[in-house]
Amino acid sequence: MFKNSVKTAALLAGLGVLFMAVGSLFGTGGLVIGLALGLAVVGGSYWFSDKLAIRAAGAQPVTEQQAPGLYAIVRDLTQRAGMPMPTIYISPAQQPNAFATGRNPEHAAVAVTQGLLQVVDEDELRGVLAHEISHVRHRDILIASVAAAVAMAITFVAQMTLWNAFLGGGDDDDGGNVIGALLMVVLAPIAATLLQATLSRSREFEADRGGAELVGNGEPLARALEKIERYAEQVPMRVDQAHASLFIVNPLTGRKMQFANLFTTHPPTEERVRRLRNVSVAS
Repeated sequence: MFKNSVKTAALLAGLGVLFMAVGSLFGTGGLVIGLALGLAVVGGSYWFSDKLAIRAAGAQPVTEQQAPGLYAIVRDLTQRAGMPMPTIYISPAQQPNAFATGRNPEHAAVAVTQGLLQVVDEDELRGVLAHEISHVRHRDILIASVAAAVAMAITFVAQMTLWNAFLGGGDDDDGGNVIGALLMVVLAPIAATLLQATLSRSREFEADRGGAELVGNGEPLARALEKIERYAEQVPMRVDQAHASLFIVNPLTGRKMQFANLFTTHPPTEERVRRLRNVSVAS
């Protein structure tokens, strides 16, 4: 938990420095504006990154009357984990998937897609929700949400730099600014995805193990992951690349031609399934 807090602080500090660096391209006034924007985005990333994730998935909150079975499973799992009940959301997406977000267990949200509720059985759904509750329990959700916000900001800053170069910003008159800006536009999204991949892969393995321990068996989650992976390859989902790392399985798996997908933010599903079926859970 302490490690995640340090990583989150480092991400937010780096984001602020990034905005100041880009602002400095416009002179002293730009540096001040960059500082102001950086502080605003850093604060927003901490307080509102969960709302950005929910909006990206098109998810809506549901009441216990609307989804009694879902509430019953989540309540049982959170009680087992000694945690408060998160807010529950359902996305209308037909691709089966799920994610958790929020800045801490007291301000957490768990979202599932309509597709997930249609293709998994109750035990498999319990396994998926246990995985997400484990993310909340380990306080992974803030760093994942902030990393998504940072990835979006990096792409935005790259575009700002490009506009500055084309509009004649800076002191370089030989076209170097334009070339550098173009390189940044190409490399910044790759850097953002690599950042998310570094932070995400180990967290998924740990959440898988934590979920298996919470339900007492790794098999339901293993079966669910196989189903989700299979459907994700066939059923598209409208979600931006920055927030794809939050989901239990990469929702962009089926978009094989996307260059950014070469740098996957998730460990191989086959490896996750193998580990789950070999996990030793104390009875």
